[in-house]
Amino acid sequence: MSLVVTGATGQLGRLVIDALLADPTVPAESVVAVVRDKAKAAGLAERGVELRIADYSKPETLAGAFEAGDRVLLVSGSEVGQRVAQHTAVIDAAKAAGVAQLAYTGVLGGDEADFDLAAEHKVTERLVLDSGLPYTFLRNGWYTENYTANLAPVLAHGAVVANAGEGRIASASRADYAAAAAAVLAGPADEHLNKAYELSGDTAWSLAEYAAEVAAQSGREITYSNVPAEAHLAILTGAGVPAPFAEILVDVDRAVEHGALARQTGDLARLIGRPTTPIAVTIKEALAGS
Repeated sequence: MSLVVTGATGQLGRLVIDALLADPTVPAESVVAVVRDKAKAAGLAERGVELRIADYSKPETLAGAFEAGDRVLLVSGSEVGQRVAQHTAVIDAAKAAGVAQLAYTGVLGGDEADFDLAAEHKVTERLVLDSGLPYTFLRNGWYTENYTANLAPVLAHGAVVANAGEGRIASASRADYAAAAAAVLAGPADEHLNKAYELSGDTAWSLAEYAAEVAAQSGREITYSNVPAEAHLAILTGAGVPAPFAEILVDVDRAVEHGALARQTGDLARLIGRPTTPIAVTIKEALAGS
């Protein structure tokens, strides 16, 4: 039995591997990274992780990605519009292999999530259920890094621009979500089977509060500018953001305004055995690296 992480060289997958290798109860030789590019994963191999080469978009490559009894984390694909087909290929391969667990990184709210970005996640969850595989749904809320990863324009213009109104976001760091995924894969075999976890940060914050925290830490004047959705879309596309992605960002802000990303269940903190990372900490790290 191996602990298998797909998309293992991606931003989340690599952190899951790190969390597994940091667990003293998990031998490195039991950890498997499913990757598209062997060269890109050379560092993982050097740490004792087994590499299996496969591509979500090439179903024929997935035939050797899993083995009977494996506990698998399907990290959702990043190509919006292609993910249902990609995830279907992974689920089919996992079922054919007879894996013991298929964990999937979906979105906070599951079937109740009503924003566009959730659509493919909801279809994927149904596909997993239909497969009959023992499953765990890790319904991830927003990563704080979705905001802090690109602070340059915020600092340059002195403004956080969005159409999220006074909506609040119960975010956590990407490493927090990775730690939860590792805990589910490496924990007692039956503890997490056929369960759905709504994962979010311990504290929900508004974009006005986010702007104030960036201002306090950077020493610059930063304001929150709430604009109509149409104006925000024009700003994004005018800045070079492709229209389809800009529309997704605007729709997410609508969801934030309506409270879709504010729910706090405590599931994430319980899984990782500690409080989630405060937004101030992630902002500090981002500013230090900018």
